[in-house]
Amino acid sequence: MKSPKRLVTAALPYANGPIHIGHLVGYMQADFWVRWNRMTDRDCIYICGDDTHGTPIMMKARELGITPEALIAKAKADHFKDFSDFGIKFDHYSSTHTEENRKLAEEFYIKMRDAGHTVVKPREQLWCNHDKMFLPDRFVKGICPKCGTPDQYGDNCDKCGATYDAADLKSPGCSICGSTPTLKGSETIAFKLSDFREFLREWVPGHAPEEVSNKLAEWIDGELLDWDISRDAPYFGFQIPGTTDKYFYVWLDAPIGYISSSEQWCNTPEGKKAGYSVSDYWLPEDKGGKPAEIYHFIGKDIIKFHLLFWPAMLKTAGRKLPTEVFVNGFLTVNGEKMSKSKGTFISARTYLDHLDPSYLRYYFASKLNAALQDLDLGLEDFVNRVNSDLVGKITNLGSRGAQMLGKRLGGSLATSFDADGDQLLKKKVQPLLPEIAKHYDHRDFAKVLTAVREIADETNKYFDEKAPWNLIKTDEEETRKVLTTTLNAFRLIAISLKPILPDYADKVASLLGEAPYKWSDTQTLLLGKKIGEYQHLATRIEPAKADAMVEATIKENEKVSQARAAAGSQPS
Repeated sequence: MKSPKRLVTAALPYANGPIHIGHLVGYMQADFWVRWNRMTDRDCIYICGDDTHGTPIMMKARELGITPEALIAKAKADHFKDFSDFGIKFDHYSSTHTEENRKLAEEFYIKMRDAGHTVVKPREQLWCNHDKMFLPDRFVKGICPKCGTPDQYGDNCDKCGATYDAADLKSPGCSICGSTPTLKGSETIAFKLSDFREFLREWVPGHAPEEVSNKLAEWIDGELLDWDISRDAPYFGFQIPGTTDKYFYVWLDAPIGYISSSEQWCNTPEGKKAGYSVSDYWLPEDKGGKPAEIYHFIGKDIIKFHLLFWPAMLKTAGRKLPTEVFVNGFLTVNGEKMSKSKGTFISARTYLDHLDPSYLRYYFASKLNAALQDLDLGLEDFVNRVNSDLVGKITNLGSRGAQMLGKRLGGSLATSFDADGDQLLKKKVQPLLPEIAKHYDHRDFAKVLTAVREIADETNKYFDEKAPWNLIKTDEEETRKVLTTTLNAFRLIAISLKPILPDYADKVASLLGEAPYKWSDTQTLLLGKKIGEYQHLATRIEPAKADAMVEATIKENEKVSQARAAAGSQPS
């Protein structure tokens, strides 16, 4: 029976800022898994796009003197280029500010409303008379009402971790202009999440990591508060049907962007060729959909939205629910939270200006598994691991084997292996391949690389024991067999690395005169053919380059801080 098609999404990056290396953890993890699916002939598409609505977008555009539409268009182009340059390959990259998404948001809302799952409630909110707008939580700063720490945002305290309503802050101030806001009455439209308590209690445990499910159970069994899904004008977003001054809260239409992006992809030539419509993916089979699986890759900071609100929204709208939600932790650098002052809050583009993106893909993979845990980028460890493992252990096999074969033996592989080489491949290398496949299936990329390094270690040991640089002086054909064994083991390593290092694997395939690799190619070995001329695959990282990246980040952040200070000193 043919496996169901798979649709994979990654969390939508917000259009108000650049991609940084912390973001890349989730997008790379999803990319590794999607590429593995495709390599094993599984029909799998990867969908993403920018999250584009909300007050921060509106205010940033106002600050820059441009329209929100111009701001989000530039952000989308910048984000897509950053992802592409890191080898993250989406089938479609869209935006939540599309006509398809507006229609879907309205459809979801009307079904919520008509089913009695919304309620209109009076609400007092902080209003800035200077800026003529209600202030979202992150646009208010004041003294924490719990511990008294100053300069805290209007939703939670960084010092004590307390959560509260912005109106509860002591000495609140508008973070835009600094003036003191006042309370002003309004109405909000809320989604009655408590209507879905029993559904969520049953659904969540089978579709989220155990530790996430346990945390969510505390909320499900506790007080499921109504979720405000409206924001008052002025607001950059979609107007709510039947209102004159209400807009959908950004988190309502953001996940719906997964569906609208899928719809757009289905209407591309590639999507039409694939033969599935958006309804085939996103409607249950009993409502006309087809067998398809949906997987979300998200960070642990947005589990409430994806595992409480989103499934409740999908159920109300009669849509297919996710097959599973995979959750990753945060990135720390040198064991600490990413810091602008220390130069470790590194943008994707700054990294790309200094270092090869494949190195970060390799390093993140070496730390990633299916468990929910934070990942640390130790810069010294990063340099050492790439230099020792990827360059010293793995690439060195291909370099030494291919160059000696090409320069001394005409570039032709032997028609058989030497006895020790045959045993190496049969007993040390090939038995690890099913393990590697299992680890990829389970998204345990760290174990993939552990097995790859084991193959490299065994092959390097074999190569050093055979000492082909000496053997060639007395027996060229036996040397050819040794190099043929070495290059076959290296080839299997390259195939195993392809989901993580696709460009690297493609270069190896080109060197060996083969088509781009599929996993089934691990079932064959290369004998009796001529290989191409060796081209460098990876070079050592100079520690000075990593240092320069940190210094550049510090300077960039200083410039941004100076610019903001200058802007703040100007009259409004």
